[in-house]
Amino acid sequence: MGLGPPALYSPAMEPATHYPAPRDDLPAREDIRRILIIKWSALGDVVLATAVMEDVVRAFPASTIDLNTLPQWAGLFRGDPRFSEVSAFDVRGARRNAEMRRWVAHMAARRYDLIVDLQSTDRSRILLGLLALRGRLPRWRIGNRRAAPYNLYPKPLPQPAHIHERMRSALQGAGIVTRSERPVLHVPADSRARVAALAAAHGLAAGDYAVFLPGCQAAGFLKRWGAERYAQLARRLQGAGIGRIVLLGGPDEEEECRRIAAGGGPGVVNLCGETRVPDLVPLCEGAWVVIANDTGTAHVAAAAGRPMVVICGPTDPRRVRPIGPGVVTVQADLPCVNCYRKTCPHHACMHLITPERVLAAVAEAQSRAG
Repeated sequence: MGLGPPALYSPAMEPATHYPAPRDDLPAREDIRRILIIKWSALGDVVLATAVMEDVVRAFPASTIDLNTLPQWAGLFRGDPRFSEVSAFDVRGARRNAEMRRWVAHMAARRYDLIVDLQSTDRSRILLGLLALRGRLPRWRIGNRRAAPYNLYPKPLPQPAHIHERMRSALQGAGIVTRSERPVLHVPADSRARVAALAAAHGLAAGDYAVFLPGCQAAGFLKRWGAERYAQLARRLQGAGIGRIVLLGGPDEEEECRRIAAGGGPGVVNLCGETRVPDLVPLCEGAWVVIANDTGTAHVAAAAGRPMVVICGPTDPRRVRPIGPGVVTVQADLPCVNCYRKTCPHHACMHLITPERVLAAVAEAQSRAG
């Protein structure tokens, strides 16, 4: 099959992108006073979009900016000073028709001057069409795809294009400067206090521990590198002088983390199930490195700005990697990678990635992060 060693992938391997002059200079306009940003799902995509949300906020410092998301993600923006309002409607649930009617009435009452639709799906376009029927569709509509009703959208990009590049390109066409290199999340004070207590209880000294995100949703188990390999890596890192290995995850990852803790050596601290999503950022801020599968929480951890290695198998790192200057991905050199399958008879894309290859990627991430 021509099997080769896993390959490192980093943003520097992609060709330079040159953007044309903006079609409009919206930040210079004084008549854009109220802005709506739309981003619904999923966890990783919502967190990834916070980088361009930050760019919008910086471009319009005098404007009122609202955010619309789904109920399960509204907590990510609790107390976020960037947004005057965070609205959440379950437009995909069992009562979606009623929720869509509520959405239209709510948005129509606010008379937005600019809508930035970072979702840009058929459903969000339908809702914007219903808003137009009420005469409340603003003059300026930015979308991350070229389709009605958007009049500002990305230029054609080389494929496969990362969604972050599409969103950035759409903003650039509106004259919005895009400089945020990683997600930007507001961390509530109670999350920082909870993490400080955990660090004290488990002896987590800044720079002396690594964070593992070894799971993913149970339905996507092919994206897991495997408990045995993570346990080997934990022992190797402790042997190299890293004092603690912190395991993080939710209900779907409890068994995976338990197995890693059982075989990973005395320095493993299993916090799976003991943290909330906003806690990941302050926990990872003190980490020497973060090592993760392709999972939504890896995008949350990327907001900490620490060196990160993401292990990819059936998903394409050019499309799914978290953003940040210190993010490096590892993937096996196989013809069947990026298959996006849910079942596989051999799972070779993960079996071929050794702890040694991940350690080499750690050195690369450390170098890139400076």
